Amino acid sequence: MWPLVVALLLASVRCGSAQLIFNVIKSVEYTLCNQTVVIPCFVNNVETKNITELYVRWKFKGENIFIFDGSKRMSKPSSNFSSAKITPPELLRGIASLKMDKSDAVVGNYTCEVTELSREGETIIELKYRVVSWFSPNENILIVIFPVLAILLFWGQFGIVSEYSAKNASGLGLIVLPTVILILLHYCVFMIAMGMSSYTISILILQILGYVLSVVGFSLCVSECIPVHGPLLISGLGIIALAELLGLVYMKCVE
Repeated sequence: MWPLVVALLLASVRCGSAQLIFNVIKSVEYTLCNQTVVIPCFVNNVETKNITELYVRWKFKGENIFIFDGSKRMSKPSSNFSSAKITPPELLRGIASLKMDKSDAVVGNYTCEVTELSREGETIIELKYRVVSWFSPNENILIVIFPVLAILLFWGQFGIVSEYSAKNASGLGLIVLPTVILILLHYCVFMIAMGMSSYTISILILQILGYVLSVVGFSLCVSECIPVHGPLLISGLGIIALAELLGLVYMKCVE
């Protein structure tokens, strides 16, 4: 009777140890700042002290992307994940994490399979990409507000001295004429970020129209002692500002 009980207990122990136990990690994130992406895989009950008894396989969407065969001391990444690798000595401590270059990383579910002689197990980890803002929201607000405030304060200087002068005319020209730089910068942003489309072309045309109106208004204003074409100048600058706003909204929606 007792030998039978002992045999059953030993069998249950063997069955219980036939499964490798993983530290469950549901997902891991990487950002633009990462140079290397690490997908963690930790086995809690590795018992062997000989790396030749270990076999590791990483899969992505059902296809093998990396294989390590301890018996052959061979690591074999797939062509699409050529930079993928693990650290073999760490396998004896249960660490089978996959490392790869950011250029090879693809968002999705990765499967880590580890075999130790007759024991085996697997775990699934989701790789996510997280967008990180270059500046914090508060910093973005201040970066936008301070230049606008500086322009408004500069414009206020023309209200203090109401009479026409060459200095006022040159100062007004320094505000109006360089706005063409905004159009060129907007064109570069569109080309780099999303390419040209009918919507982006319309925004650029609107900006050019605003610039033409502002330059015409400026030329009419400086040619008179008491300018009467200020609304034309202001409307041109307003159209440029409106086009900038539309461009910002468009880029936010496309993102």
